[in-house]
Parts: sequence; structure tokens; C-alpha cells
Amino acid sequence: MLRRLFIRDFVIVDKLELDFDTGFGALTGETGAGKSILIDALSLAMGERADAGVVRAGKEKAEVAAEFELDATSPLNAWLKDNDFEAEGSCLLRRVIDASGRSRAYINGAAATLTQLKEASDWLADIHGQHAHHSLLRADAQRQLLDAHAGLSALAKEVGEDFRAWQRLKEARENAQRDAEASVKERELLEWQVKELETLAFEPVGWGEDNQEHSRLSHAASLMEGADAAVEALDSGEMSATSAIDQVLGRLRDLVDVDAALREPVELIEGARIQLGEAAHELARYRQRLELDPERLEALEGRIEAVTALARKHRVSPEELPGLLEGLSRRLEDLRLTADPAALAEREAQAQAAYLAKGKKLSQGRAKAAAKLSQQVTEAMQQLAMAGGSFEIALVPVEGGASYGLENIEFRVAANAGQGLRSLAKVASGGELSRIGLAIQVIASQAGDVPTLIFDEVDVGIGGGVAEIVGKLLKQLGSSRQVLCVTHLPQVASQAHWQWSIAKETRDQQTFSKVNTLDDTGRVEEIARMLGGVKITDTTRQHAREMLGL
Repeated sequence: MLRRLFIRDFVIVDKLELDFDTGFGALTGETGAGKSILIDALSLAMGERADAGVVRAGKEKAEVAAEFELDATSPLNAWLKDNDFEAEGSCLLRRVIDASGRSRAYINGAAATLTQLKEASDWLADIHGQHAHHSLLRADAQRQLLDAHAGLSALAKEVGEDFRAWQRLKEARENAQRDAEASVKERELLEWQVKELETLAFEPVGWGEDNQEHSRLSHAASLMEGADAAVEALDSGEMSATSAIDQVLGRLRDLVDVDAALREPVELIEGARIQLGEAAHELARYRQRLELDPERLEALEGRIEAVTALARKHRVSPEELPGLLEGLSRRLEDLRLTADPAALAEREAQAQAAYLAKGKKLSQGRAKAAAKLSQQVTEAMQQLAMAGGSFEIALVPVEGGASYGLENIEFRVAANAGQGLRSLAKVASGGELSRIGLAIQVIASQAGDVPTLIFDEVDVGIGGGVAEIVGKLLKQLGSSRQVLCVTHLPQVASQAHWQWSIAKETRDQQTFSKVNTLDDTGRVEEIARMLGGVKITDTTRQHAREMLGL
């Protein structure tokens, strides 16, 4: 679960250090006070894309760090160990974005990539944005949600890879039948080009090392002369710096007994003497390693010329040569397949069979998960002011299959009793869509094992008794998970186990966001504000107490 969030110089936040509790927590406050800024900051720590606009005006960089407590059984423990990020009982995600837009990422203090940050975050928290329900209108989002809910995402990815492999072989067979003569000529050219690149055996790391060594050997005489001159000036010459300092120290040491005030400068000079001696020693060692090697220099120059010439020939940079070789080799493999159409047809059939086998397995998993999720969402709709409504996830067969499987996924809904099921995108109103979307998000979250769930104004478009039910759903979810919810609705906030109020304040003509932890009295005032607006009366406060059960 999320234990601590540290934010510095992020948008309108100067510095915040927040400690989170278990259960269901509500984040409330006036519009524009910065409630969603906390979620945005956490999203950055979890690997979302960043730009220079998040850095507070006039500052060099923004920093966000999120500390999560890990359960001993969490699969993230093994992942952290495998990636050398191991830590005992916690995971610290940190992100730094400078004013130019560049960012750096860290996991448990060690440098990490954004991909690694996102991978770790998948086990730590799920963030449901305020417009998440709108994505449910897209067929791809519906399919991805069902696959994720059913634990089929990895299988769906394999199905996509098998489909592309099948299509690649199918295309190769068709090309072989159509362009047999042209393929032979292209294959011969590619074989020569691939052999030339393989013979070169270019490696980006070795290329950098070769250039550094070439630079050193090219300037070896100057480097040797400079090192010799420096050693002589520092330590070995008659008028060396160390000799002069030794004379100064000899005189001053005799005078320390006369005036103790000289002791500190003497100690400083002694330190400088030691450092100069060490520098001279290191320069001498460096000079011993230097040597003139015309044969090695000539070999490096030949290697560099060969690499740059081949790169010019293919109109790429030297660093792009490995990618070029990979692409040419792949194309060559395709053409070699076309040399034997019968074998190609057999491989195509095998690839198609492999795709269909996995596709059917994916379809079976989807059908089972769709039936269960359809029933759960239908039951939730009865509580969310859609009595008599129903929800169904339909699997519509795709002739010949596709990269995402053997069927399209379509969410269908009947918002009222007696209505026929139709596509969610065609029949749901804004309010109905937000309620259905929230039901799907809550149910899907219950089935997962992510310990922290964050809902950013997902209750937009609802109110009254429905809002109270939503609050109860989140509270129920908070009994087994840590749930954070940014909300404008007092019916939702009053159900929370704890509550923070986010507000804006002005200091030195600058606007900042601040967070207040609310006790019972503070919650009454905040719920009353959410109920009553600008002027809060005793009646409003009493209503707030009743909602909070105080």
C-alpha cells in the first residue's frame, strides 16, 4: 500500500510530504485547489510521461517520490530482486523532471528506466482517471478491460504475435508465387549486403571504445609531453611546487610555537602538499601507461574508415548499422522462404493452426469471464438507479480472425427494464455511462490483487442517493484494499475512513497548494462546505454530522 508521497516544486506545490493511512480515504476541496495534482504527481512517480510544464515556475526541477509498503507475498519482491532493486518490505519510486523536460527515474535509490518504473507500478497501484468511463466506448478499450480482468492479457499478446507470424508467411507465399524471378535478384543482393555487414562485426560499445583509443593514440605525443611537464613542475624539478611548499612549511612550523594562530594555515598547506604529491604520483603512473603505437593507430584508423564508409554507403549513422543488419537479415529470411513455395505453404498452414489453437483458448477464457462480469455489472446497476437494466459482454466472431483474436468484444446495455440490449456507445447517456463505468471499475478492481486503488473524480455525473451508494461501494472496497478517491460529492466523502482537504493559499504573491488532515470537527466543516456552498449554517453542519454518523 502507499505509505508516503513526497512532492517538491511540482505545478503549484512547493513542498509536500504526505503519510497515507489504510482503508478508504477521500481527497476533497474547491475546484482548482490541486486535488488532482496529487494524483498527477503520483502518476509521474509510477512512470507516466512528463514535460517541462510540471516544473513550478522559476524552479530548476520537480521531484516526486512515492514509498509503498510491500507484503511478503507480493510478486514484486521477486521482480525487484531479479532487477537488482531489492529492498526489505518497501518499494520507493522516484522521478526527477528538470526545466528542459528531461527526466530521471529511480527504484529504491538505483537508476531505472521508465519501462521498469511502469512494470513495478503494475503491482503497486491502479489509477482510474475521471474520464476513464469514456474509454469504454472504444472497442479496443472494452477488449483490453475484459482481458485484463480475466488475466488473459499475456495470452492475447501471444495470439497477436502468432497472427502476425501467420500473416507474414501468407504474404511471403503470395509474393513467391507472383515475383519469383525478382525475388532471386533481390536475395542475391541482400546476401552480399548481409555478409558485408556481418564481416564488419560492428558493435556500438566497441565503436565508442575504438574512437576513444584512436583519440588517445593520435595525441599520445602531446599527452606524454604534458604529463612529463606537469610531473616536473609539481614534484621532480628543481623549482617544483612541492619543493617550494616544503620550504614554506619548514619556516612556518618553527613559528607555530611562537604564535599558535599559524597552526590552522600550516595544516591547510600540509593538506595541499599531500594532494599535490598524490597528483604528481597519479600523473607519473598515467605517463607510464602512455606509449606510441603506430601500428595500433593505423589499425584503428582502418577500422574507423571501414565503418564510416559502410555507413555512408547505406546512408545511415554508424550507430544504426546493427539495426540495418537486423532489417536486411529479416528481409533475406523472407526471400529465402520464397525460394521453396511448397515448404512455405506448409509453414503457413502450421502458423495458422498455431494461431487458431491459441485463439480458441483465448475465446474460451473470454467467454467465461464475460458471463461472470456481465452478471456482476448487471447486479451493480440495480443499486445505481438503473433498476431493471442489464449489461452484457458479447463476443462477436471475426471471420478469419484478427491480431486480437477470433472475436470482437462489444459491451451492450439496456438501461431500463423492457429495453433490448444495444451497444454501449449508442444508447448510454452521460450519467448512465459514468455509473456503468464506475461499476465496471470497482468490480474489476475487486478481482485484481493490486493493493492500492485510486479513483480521480470517477463519480462525475452522479448525485443524490446514487452517490451515497457509490460511497458505500468504495468503503466496502476499502475494507480489503487501500482506496483513495478525489471527489466533489459529500455523499461519497462522508463514507471515507479518513479525509484530507486540499486548498490553495497565497504567499509572497504566489499560489500554492496545501493539504490539511481533517479530524472529526474538520470533516464536519468540510462536508458542510460541500453541502452548503459559500455560507455554512448550523443546519448544514447538523446534516454533515448525520452523514458522518457522528
